[in-house]
Amino acid sequence: ELLPMSLKAIIAPSMLSSDFAQLAKEANEIVAVNGADWLHMDVMDGHFVNNLTLGAPVIQCLRKHTPAFLDCHLMVERPQDYITPFKNAGANLFTFHYEATGIPGNPITPMEVVQQVKQAGMFCGISIRPPTPVDVLLDSGLAAAVDMVLIMTVNPGWGGQSFMGEMMSKVHTLRERYPHLLIQVDGGLGPDTIDTAARAGANVIVAGSSVFKAADRKGVIETLRTAVAAHAAAIPHEAIVQATLRGKEQT
Repeated sequence: ELLPMSLKAIIAPSMLSSDFAQLAKEANEIVAVNGADWLHMDVMDGHFVNNLTLGAPVIQCLRKHTPAFLDCHLMVERPQDYITPFKNAGANLFTFHYEATGIPGNPITPMEVVQQVKQAGMFCGISIRPPTPVDVLLDSGLAAAVDMVLIMTVNPGWGGQSFMGEMMSKVHTLRERYPHLLIQVDGGLGPDTIDTAARAGANVIVAGSSVFKAADRKGVIETLRTAVAAHAAAIPHEAIVQATLRGKEQT
């Protein structure tokens, strides 16, 4: 089967909602059988957010079992300490939180973290929590420097929360300024909320409960993809598209 050489939507099911006892099986099935593009890995340290999930050792183990694109969202303090371990573990995309940098406990600037992630050879994303205004990414040049911006549509830390539609103004602002940026949304995404996100300009969709708890996972992923494709142009980030398609080809 020949794969299309362009993508309009990237669907990244959140593995936090999968069965961790069957992580490799779930990861391979969600891509090869159900049609997902990326595996979204929620990394929580119990400090930046209250929950504690997984770290580089789990990524490293999972990498041995899947060629899929590993989209790692680090909800951690001192994200710079995780760059080398995650690179060595096989992460493709390293997304850190703006709020974890440039503070008294961690004075490193977010731009310095971006540069270190890219120097390590990973794609870099930056995320903002719901209370953080999108302007912090615009005025600083951060949105232009990263491969992806993640707009949280729930407060990070736990799955199963309700989608915050009021965050779509951030997505819309980013999309107007950066027509080709990868804009990811995470939290409460599913068939009921996808149109709102897609219309605002999101093209990378994280969905946890709505995919993994569905009787028809493939159908939900297709619904998400169709909604985004109706509003989005082809993703011009050739390196990310190639890495994504390579992950799908080998499964």
